[in-house]
Amino acid sequence: MKYDIDNIRLPQQAKDQLSRLKRITGIQQWNILCRWALALSLAESNHPPKIKPATDSSIDINWKTFSGDKGAIYYALLVDRCKNENMKIKTDNLTWLLRRHLVRGIGYLTARRELKSIDGLIKIALEK
Repeated sequence: MKYDIDNIRLPQQAKDQLSRLKRITGIQQWNILCRWALALSLAESNHPPKIKPATDSSIDINWKTFSGDKGAIYYALLVDRCKNENMKIKTDNLTWLLRRHLVRGIGYLTARRELKSIDGLIKIALEK
């Protein structure tokens, strides 16, 4: 299945936070950490800030790399959230929504002081 989202570019602050998370957790792939961040942000009922996150970092993740073999699930979650925010289902909105949730989720992960290893990610997931 072809998805409309091609690439995801993140701000420098998110790149710096992901670098810290890589060191803490030992997870070396941006896409895996971003999946955790997206899930954490989507679990919140409130909406992430409606600002357009900067695209000033060198992180540019291809949708296929980000979503892996679960692309249909991530895409459906984004479509559902887009509807929840009364946004028209179109590529620009889905990409913007994804970036907003990634930036917020990465911030949430970075702020968790108890996150000191991959086990910490599992504990965070079990809280929800």
